[in-house]
Amino acid sequence: MPASVLDSSIEYLKGVGPLRADMLKKELNIFTFRDLLEHFPFRHIDKTKVNLIGEISPQTEYVQVAGKLVDIGVLGEKRGKRLVAYLKDKSGTLELTWFQGINWVQKSLQPGQDYLVYGKTGFFNGRPQITHPELELLAGVKADGKAFLEPIYPTTEKLKARGITGRQIGKFTSALLPLLSERELPENLPASMLEKLKLPSRFQSFCNVHFPRSQQDYDAAVRRLKFEELFVAQVSLALVRMERHRFSRGVKFEKVGELFNTFYNTALPFELTGAQKRVLKEIRNDTARGRQMNRLLQGDVGSGKTIVALLSMLMAADNGFQSCLMAPTEILAQQHYAGLSSLLKDMPVEIKLLTGSTKAAERRKVLAALAEGSLHMVVGTHAVIEDAVQFANLGLAIVDEQHRFGVAQRARLWKKAPIPPHVLVMTATPIPRTLAMTAYGDLDYSVMDELPPGRQPITTVHRNEMQRAGVMDFIRAEIAKGRQAYIIYPLIEESEKLSYEDLMQGYEQVKSFFPEPKYRISMVHGRQPAEQKDVNMQRFVTGDTHIMVSTTVIEVGVNVPNASVMVIESTEKFGLSQLHQLRGRVGRGAEKSFCILLTGSKVSNDARERIKIMCATNDGFKIAEKDLELRGPGDIEGTKQSGMLNFKLASLVNDKQILESAKIFAGQLLDNDPDLSSADNLPLKNYLLARKGKTAWSKIS
Repeated sequence: MPASVLDSSIEYLKGVGPLRADMLKKELNIFTFRDLLEHFPFRHIDKTKVNLIGEISPQTEYVQVAGKLVDIGVLGEKRGKRLVAYLKDKSGTLELTWFQGINWVQKSLQPGQDYLVYGKTGFFNGRPQITHPELELLAGVKADGKAFLEPIYPTTEKLKARGITGRQIGKFTSALLPLLSERELPENLPASMLEKLKLPSRFQSFCNVHFPRSQQDYDAAVRRLKFEELFVAQVSLALVRMERHRFSRGVKFEKVGELFNTFYNTALPFELTGAQKRVLKEIRNDTARGRQMNRLLQGDVGSGKTIVALLSMLMAADNGFQSCLMAPTEILAQQHYAGLSSLLKDMPVEIKLLTGSTKAAERRKVLAALAEGSLHMVVGTHAVIEDAVQFANLGLAIVDEQHRFGVAQRARLWKKAPIPPHVLVMTATPIPRTLAMTAYGDLDYSVMDELPPGRQPITTVHRNEMQRAGVMDFIRAEIAKGRQAYIIYPLIEESEKLSYEDLMQGYEQVKSFFPEPKYRISMVHGRQPAEQKDVNMQRFVTGDTHIMVSTTVIEVGVNVPNASVMVIESTEKFGLSQLHQLRGRVGRGAEKSFCILLTGSKVSNDARERIKIMCATNDGFKIAEKDLELRGPGDIEGTKQSGMLNFKLASLVNDKQILESAKIFAGQLLDNDPDLSSADNLPLKNYLLARKGKTAWSKIS
């Protein structure tokens, strides 16, 4: 027997049975009574409110009408086959259409009977129509004169075709609720909090979210359940963080020494921004405590994260520890190495590069110097986590663009020292604050939201295909001034062949505008062998070619200060954060830079919205907030795997206020009772223990 009624298999619920259970599992992941209880309705309809068919207009979205069902018949053949029926009331006729489950639906319909019909309206040939409507015999509808709010649940076309409509799922839920009591849904929030926030009980909220007696009851239930989801997530993450701070050992950086101070006072190429100073202070405090630092550093493109990384590495060297900077690609590792080496050229610091293409003799030297401790810093790709790489005393591990590495890859780095090294994870993808509070709430995180002085904002404009010649003239004028340009094409995973052809056509088109030998063009894409890609990139980096035609492989980290124009072809195919990352490849020198968003003549409303935002702001954090609004958290890079974001009701976009409130209450509760040992907090402690092991928190190490 299951421990709780809610753990019972869904097939044992009255009206379900093995066949329907099998479909509910496959289509909606409903395996148990609990899964059904947490499958929430997406709207309620007032059964007492019935519209006239004649009132339906192109602006009407969902409608409920009543009338007589007439003229039922199957039209078309094979793929175009559909079942059509007409519903008539005193004001007009509504067409009802089914494309799936035709035989089953046809058998169940009773011509000449009065039906109540509900669904999303559309217009076809000027006439109103509902495709796959929800319908029931009018005689079976409760009519006691009171408002009767009926839940409509998310379902799928396959389920609808088998008669498991949004209304039918409501019937399953109404069979489930009488089997439950407060015992199955015990309270998990402290009584004092429920009172303070005027929240209904947990049991009451689950009943009212499905079958509310009024709109007010429904709103209160939804608010309570959203708060619970966000509050429990915040408490869980805060406990993970507290546990790490309490128990994790880390190497101690006792001092800020001579190397750091000499570099800071004599070799630093510019004054640090306030944000850089603040982050360095946070890193200094973390590394001095004897506990492992685990910090996420997010900074917009060009905010100066590399200087912060270098100063942190010098701090490690001052305390006798080695550091390692791991980058996701060879070209990015080489760039980091070249930049850091030139900054350290007058310092008594040993720094080396280690990648897959490091020659065997050089590799032996680097490995020997790391093992004996004479090498202070190593920059590399995932080559640095190979078993052959042994450190004498690794104290700091920095991971650039962390979402490109798997958790297991990062963990191998931590194991290269008897006491785990401090960890600094850097990303140039700005993360909206609401998402960072939740997805990375178990990490300490720093934000760099200032650009170094001298950086000019990039001018972004939208042009369409008809204006291509003008765009090419503009590039020609910039090349005449001694500048370089990128022209980027999308790479669409599902149809790589098509994208490759687009790129080759694009390359030929660019060559026709910029004929050789006057102009030189590099081309880079994912199908090229690594050596060819590196050579072509290097030619652009050194200024040997004027234009780089590429797919999005150059999105992260390529640094060519002389490049002043970025043209993004088929902009409508890119997401906001990717467009922002691509734009960040220009604007790296002192010269004015431009980003030109090229689209076809037809652009969807969503794409238009993205383009508008790109032209309006250079602020990555504003763009990330907007991206979260447009796409939702599941699509934002690196969060798909995070169990943290699998909220049933709460939304990080629409429920920011509830999230803020949940975070404040979680903080206050744990400040007063970090072990959740008080009688008031015992229900929460028991609930968290019962859930333990069910959620994949997005832990970095």
